[in-house]
Amino acid sequence: MKNYEMNEIRNVTFLGHRGSGKTTLVESMLFSSETISKMGSVDNGSSTSDFDKEEVIRQFSINTSVVPLEYLGHKYNILDTPGYFDFSGEVSSALKVSGGAVLVLDATSGVDVGAEKSWRVLEENGTPRIIFINKMDKGIQNYEKLLRELKEKFGKKIAPFCIPIEEDEKFKGFINVVDLKTRIFDGKDCQDGKIPADRDISDIRNLLLEAVAETDEDLMEKFFSGKEFTESEIRKGLHHGTVTGELVPVLVGSAINGIGIKTLFEMLYDYMPTPQELYNGERVGVNPLTQEIEKRKVNENEPFSAIIFKTLVDPFIGKISMFKVNSGTIKRDTEILVANKNKRERISNVGYFRGIKQLPADEIKAGDIGATMKLQYAQTGDTICDKDNPIMYPTIEFPKPCLYFAVEPAEKTDDEKISTCLQRLIDEDPSFQVKRNFETKELLIGGQGEKHIGIILSKLENKFDVHAKINNPKVSYRETIKSSVSVQGKHKKQSGGAGQYGDVHIKFEPFEDEFKFVDEIRGGVVPRQYIPAVEKGLMEAKQKGVLAGYPVINIKATLFDGSYHAVDSNEISFKQAAMLAFRKGMQDARPILLEPIMRIEITVPDIYTGDVMGDLNKRRARILGMEPQNYGEQKLVAEVPESEILKYAIELRSMTQAKGNFNFDFIRYEEVPEHLSSKIINELNK
Repeated sequence: MKNYEMNEIRNVTFLGHRGSGKTTLVESMLFSSETISKMGSVDNGSSTSDFDKEEVIRQFSINTSVVPLEYLGHKYNILDTPGYFDFSGEVSSALKVSGGAVLVLDATSGVDVGAEKSWRVLEENGTPRIIFINKMDKGIQNYEKLLRELKEKFGKKIAPFCIPIEEDEKFKGFINVVDLKTRIFDGKDCQDGKIPADRDISDIRNLLLEAVAETDEDLMEKFFSGKEFTESEIRKGLHHGTVTGELVPVLVGSAINGIGIKTLFEMLYDYMPTPQELYNGERVGVNPLTQEIEKRKVNENEPFSAIIFKTLVDPFIGKISMFKVNSGTIKRDTEILVANKNKRERISNVGYFRGIKQLPADEIKAGDIGATMKLQYAQTGDTICDKDNPIMYPTIEFPKPCLYFAVEPAEKTDDEKISTCLQRLIDEDPSFQVKRNFETKELLIGGQGEKHIGIILSKLENKFDVHAKINNPKVSYRETIKSSVSVQGKHKKQSGGAGQYGDVHIKFEPFEDEFKFVDEIRGGVVPRQYIPAVEKGLMEAKQKGVLAGYPVINIKATLFDGSYHAVDSNEISFKQAAMLAFRKGMQDARPILLEPIMRIEITVPDIYTGDVMGDLNKRRARILGMEPQNYGEQKLVAEVPESEILKYAIELRSMTQAKGNFNFDFIRYEEVPEHLSSKIINELNK
């Protein structure tokens, strides 16, 4: 594949609800551009985009696939993203490096949840976009309804560029309102034609011309004076409106039949921004050494800089790093700096990947997307740059995990291997996390949902031959006391020769902070050199409470009396005495169990607010407030025990038809209700 000039490159993300046909649309573009000789299929696992073994088995996208293709002297880097919400991190990384997007809708199902979520992401990122209504061969009867729904949900910026043509209730093609041509499917291909004389498209045509007029004062004056726009003026105006987000073209077609593909190519080239066109033609970062603002013009003559947006770990090829070049040019056998790690690496090779197929190249220029292999330090989100001109771009923001499970190998022989393999999977997918809870001795994996976790387990098995099983994570409870008590701890041991003797009197009482030790010894009844041993004994003993063995918090221990033996006393004796005093004190001071309380923020559409609040009340939550949000949503803020929301990601998705989302953070510990406390303690002590 040759190197293209920047103004000939378009980097575009395809996104939308699962099943809308994104991957089939990419496959149709590959076929129409003669990049492939035969269209692959998602159903039989032969598509270019879905090459991963898990994608082939499950018949849906899991990873973002980069598909570079050439058409009529232009280059299109298509980033095909998953439609399942569990893999939203893939969409985040793709949008980080693309200049525009195609929101793919299924004509048979309308504006579904995935389309609404995708639209919101595009709005928040200010991404220029085109809507492609796919599967018109199955849903042409829904077009008018779908168009109304689009305008109701997304506003007046929705602009239909095509009018479908129906014959015997079948989708035969469409009228291109911009070019004033028809595209009719003859059973094999689409042919250009003239608009029938009896077909009036003036209303929609005038809406487009009005949108063109609003992009420029001179064009506005020309429009109201009744003068015709030239073709160049129309394209320029529509391009400006699309790039600024004031206009969202709507196309129709059928990926499986190749209808609308040529028009989509034309629209992507005419209306999507060039790499140089966005952000005033420059990218802003910081110098990792001085932390001062650094800027790079999107120009091949600038020092090299790029951001890694996707990593693949292939058992045979190794680690593949995909990057978007923001400035300069990268060639093979070049030493670069991984700015985030302050490490130098050598780029041994560069090229392109179309799915999993390697396309070698001598260099990758600014504005283009390329790949390299076997980088040691660089990870997804990192900036790689010229070693003498360092810059670090803002990293990619991935969604935080909202569902955790404890994972363990099915075979003990895989115990050491599992952590390493999981870390390699994090390289591929940073929205997945691994952490070890040293308190419960569990290895925890966190993801965006049950399907996400399931894919991770399958990859462990299929890529690394590690079989694993998951369980609900244990809750990290705590113990404390509710009353004050003074106790004696006496350690006395005589076994011939020097013995052991330590005697302490300690008062234990509830306290606001985690732990405080107070020395009130007077008169030397406990020598000064043994006081630290007493504190050390208490610190060690409080790691295991008397109820269920959980760490003890919120206590104050005051050492106020004791005795010693001139020969037999030592530090070990007083440490043991303190531990004895602690155990006795905890038993006598009304010990209770504490549970972690989380602050949870839940965003849901208005219609689900009542259901979610009712469900929270069943989970022993305290609702703190409700705040109106954009898009007709409410944000509920509540405090809820961690044990009640271990699988909340699954339950909220079911409750809100996947339209709700949440995040949570630990805030404090609170007493467990007595009826639950005894149940928890009994189960743990079995």
